[in-house]
Amino acid sequence: MAKIIEMPKLSPTMEEGTLVKWYRTEGDVVAIDDLLAEVETDKATMEFRAFDKGVLLKRLVPEGATVKLGAPVAILGAKGEDVSALVARASGVSAQGAQAPAVGPAAPRATEAAAAPEPAVRPAATRKEGERVLASPLVRRIARESEVDLGDVEGTGPNGRIVKRDLDVYLSSPRRPEERAASAPAGALPSRVVPLTSMRKTIARRMVESKTTVPHFYLTIDVDAGPLVGAQAALNAELAAIAKAESTEPEKVSVNDLLIKAAAVCLRRVPAVNASYSPDGLVFHSRVDVSVAVALDDGLVTPVVRDADALGVLEIGREVRALAKAARAKKLKPEQMQDGTFSISNLGMFGIDEFAAVINPPEGAILAVGQVRDEPVVAAGAVVAGKRLRLTLSCDHRVVDGAVGARYLQVLRRLLETPATMLL
Repeated sequence: MAKIIEMPKLSPTMEEGTLVKWYRTEGDVVAIDDLLAEVETDKATMEFRAFDKGVLLKRLVPEGATVKLGAPVAILGAKGEDVSALVARASGVSAQGAQAPAVGPAAPRATEAAAAPEPAVRPAATRKEGERVLASPLVRRIARESEVDLGDVEGTGPNGRIVKRDLDVYLSSPRRPEERAASAPAGALPSRVVPLTSMRKTIARRMVESKTTVPHFYLTIDVDAGPLVGAQAALNAELAAIAKAESTEPEKVSVNDLLIKAAAVCLRRVPAVNASYSPDGLVFHSRVDVSVAVALDDGLVTPVVRDADALGVLEIGREVRALAKAARAKKLKPEQMQDGTFSISNLGMFGIDEFAAVINPPEGAILAVGQVRDEPVVAAGAVVAGKRLRLTLSCDHRVVDGAVGARYLQVLRRLLETPATMLL
């Protein structure tokens, strides 16, 4: 018996997904766990696999459509089965559940499109409020990439359908004088509105949740980073020597790798910070899983380095690089972004000296790392060249008290200023 396949929950915070690519066409035989499509969620591009077997009788959603969680995506059944009733039912649901390109008459032939007059300025759409915009998946994709609201584009195709030429004309034409006057004061550059991506929507929601429901307080220390930079240089020299002897490419350790190791070891030594708030009580974690902030073009993700306290610095570096590569390719799996116990956000590579990060609930704290600074310092009564590093711990006051947070930073400073003690 044919059944409707719905958009599944592919990440913990997913509310909708964009169907990026279909891997099965109508008429294909589908087995359980076959790859049906790729879906871009709020965190990554995920594989959408079949939970049932049968024949893919109907694809209800085109590539590029954004679909609400639980909305119809396809129909699976037996070969030759009549699914007209299911298609009709799915169409009614899709009107609310999917922001999908409408199915309408075919785009006009090239000769017909060429005959249309080219306007001197961007055409203003005369669509009624709430009226569906007719456009092909290609047009919708170009509109998304060009940050164009198709509701503002006048379609010259059948039934007002927007064809590619309409979009090309809109993008290449100047704005109407009344648009310029209405949108910006004299002499000002025009503003633009960029639609929110799924990732940006989730970031906005979670940051508002964090700052409005989690009582933050902040503790800052300044660390002598000379020993840390020295340890990094010594480790990299040793790795280079090993690689030369084995005729292989040398691996490298970063200051960030050492910081993650130190922060993780410190969580073992001050376990009260490795905790989370819950309505039933404080949760003190037996594991040390460090979430590492990775900046992407359209937002921020926090993949997790599992058991970071038990890993070597080189292992941490490999894991962080692999997670960052997967994050930038939007290939992180849900389990790689869940259940961290503590977070680190490092903006030192951007030249930032100091900042306060927003806690990633339900974690109880996050460490913000600035850049290693060259500064004059006093040593043995003399002013000498030194290296300093500023760290700020953001704490959830329901979980971490001031003295506990201060104790964590004291131990962390000792570890960073005597790196060999990380191994004790």
